[in-house]
Amino acid sequence: MKLTQEHIQQLYKFTKAHFVEHYDLQTELVDHLANGIEEQIKLHPKLTFQEALNIEFKKFGVFGFHDVIRDKTKAMEKRYLKILFQFLKDYFKLPKIFMSLILTALVFTLITLLPEGYKGYFIAVTFLFFMVIALVKSLQNKKGLKKKNSKWLLEDMIMNHTNSLAFLNLGLQICINPFILESLAEYPIGSLLVSFFLVFLMLLFYIMVYIIPPMTEDLLIKTYPEYKMG
Repeated sequence: MKLTQEHIQQLYKFTKAHFVEHYDLQTELVDHLANGIEEQIKLHPKLTFQEALNIEFKKFGVFGFHDVIRDKTKAMEKRYLKILFQFLKDYFKLPKIFMSLILTALVFTLITLLPEGYKGYFIAVTFLFFMVIALVKSLQNKKGLKKKNSKWLLEDMIMNHTNSLAFLNLGLQICINPFILESLAEYPIGSLLVSFFLVFLMLLFYIMVYIIPPMTEDLLIKTYPEYKMG
C-alpha cells in the first residue's frame, strides 16, 4: 500500500497534535511514520492506516516525540551557534579586527581613567545599555517577520536567541554584581581582559540582532532545500 496525499496530511496533523510545532521536524517525523506504516501494511495487509500508525507511534515510547524534538533542537542549536561564531570570527580577522581593537582600546581607556568605585558602574551601565538595545531590536525583528503558514526551528532560534535565559541571566549578574569585574579591573591586565570581554559581548549581541536576522531567508534555504518551495 502506498500512502496517499490525504494520508500524508493526516500525519502532519497527527504530529502537530502531539506538540511538534516546526514544519522541518514535522516533515522528518512524517517521512519516518509513512515509511513505517507502509512496511507494517506490507507485512500485515489487513491493518488499517490508523492501526499501523498506532503501532509506529508506540515505538517512540511513553514520551512520544519528546526525545526526537529534544535531539533535533540540540542539533539545530549547534548549527545556529556555528553560524553565529562564523560571523564572530570575522571581527577577529583582517580587516574587521581593527574595529574590534579600536573598541577594546576605547573601553580600556575609559575604564582606566575612571576613579575607583565607578568602574563597576561603568561596566554595568555599558553592558545594560547594549543588552537593552539588543532586546529592543530583537522584538522589532520579530514584529517585522513575515507571517508564514509554517514555523521552522532555525528561524525560531534566530528570532528568539537574544531573549534566551542564558544571556539574560548573564546580564543580570553583571548589572547586580558589577564589582566582581571591577576588582579585576584594578590591574592593567585585568582592565584589558574586562575590556575585551565587554567588546566580545557587544559584537555577539550586534551579530545576533543586526547581522543574522536579515539573512534568515538565505540561511533557511541553505538549511532546508524545501523551504524555497514553501
